[in-house]
Amino acid sequence: MTEANLTRLVSKLTKMRRAALKVDTFTYRSPSDTHVLPPELDRVFRRVQDSAHYMPNWQMGVCIALAESNNILPWTVLGFLLRTIPFAAASIGQVHHAILAASASPTGRPERVAIKVQLPNIAESVTSDLSDIRILLTAGRLLPRGLLLEITLAVMKKELADECNYTLEATSMRSFGSPKKRGGDASFKAQWEWEGSTDRVLVVEHVNGLSVGGDEVHHLPQAERNEIATRSLPTRDPNWSIFLWDAKMGQVELVDFGATRRYSAAFVDDWPRLLLAAARHDREGCLHWSSKLSYLTGKENDAMTNAHVESLQLLATPFREDTPQPFAFGPGSTWAGITADIRERIPIMLRHRLTPPPRETYSLNSGAFLLASRLRVTVDCKRLWDGVIDNYSFSTDL
Repeated sequence: MTEANLTRLVSKLTKMRRAALKVDTFTYRSPSDTHVLPPELDRVFRRVQDSAHYMPNWQMGVCIALAESNNILPWTVLGFLLRTIPFAAASIGQVHHAILAASASPTGRPERVAIKVQLPNIAESVTSDLSDIRILLTAGRLLPRGLLLEITLAVMKKELADECNYTLEATSMRSFGSPKKRGGDASFKAQWEWEGSTDRVLVVEHVNGLSVGGDEVHHLPQAERNEIATRSLPTRDPNWSIFLWDAKMGQVELVDFGATRRYSAAFVDDWPRLLLAAARHDREGCLHWSSKLSYLTGKENDAMTNAHVESLQLLATPFREDTPQPFAFGPGSTWAGITADIRERIPIMLRHRLTPPPRETYSLNSGAFLLASRLRVTVDCKRLWDGVIDNYSFSTDL
């Protein structure tokens, strides 16, 4: 691709940024977080990611006026906007500082809050944007064979619709905010959500943690970076920008629940069984649980079967009995070599697979491994894994 064509493609994708970045996220199809896009297309998405825009003041005023005219949101209780320019501008909406009056605050005191305002008509544009992206990417033959774009786009359409529903996001936030529902885990903190929020305007507690997606996190001591990664590894999210680190409380703060989804008990049971088999180098177990989870049909050729099982076993290296701990991530580490080995097998799997990955796994990405690599940390992965498995009650029979 010439620089001129790259610029044109970036310009077009920027106009449908949410859908474009969803495609980018979904192409981390390997559990190892190895990207399957061609390098030139990967560069396009990096440039789109850096192209965040925010609504002009007049458009922000229209959104607020609409809420007031429909008697949806009593803005008078919000005190005042601290800044007209948002402190965060994403692809679905933008976020402003505000003060929630004591009379409406759940704490009974004035509280700093973040107001997440959705861009006008963004929910209605999702379907057309995905359709346009499909035409752009397929016409230029930019995507690798075997990506199964139609199925991927169908899953993305559902997820994007969910992300545009702030009421659904608030429900997920409240659910995760309950320590009881997290099994008493105090490693994380979820913001509280104001009950006056709507499906297009979300008002949440303002948190002050350090963004682990920023450059400042690299200046933290090694021990503190190790702790951030240790607390983040049990999560599975490809976007590390949702993690904030509160050093005083020793907690990871989570600030985005837009793409939260639930999994069936059967899937939650069978996924760790697959990783257990991989960690034990149990080839037959890998094949059995891969078929049960619908990764395989049982009719694949040897090239596909071998590449799939080998990738799983490489992925499970941090959880093996004979793997030295703590396990190192980052450039030059064992994990860097593992991802390179898995990357070599991706073209084989794309070429020979007979069925798409199970739909549950389209959102099941380990952003925590990406974060660990970015922070260049060492983590006792086996201890974390044993803590999960030893305390997990399987609900389905073998």
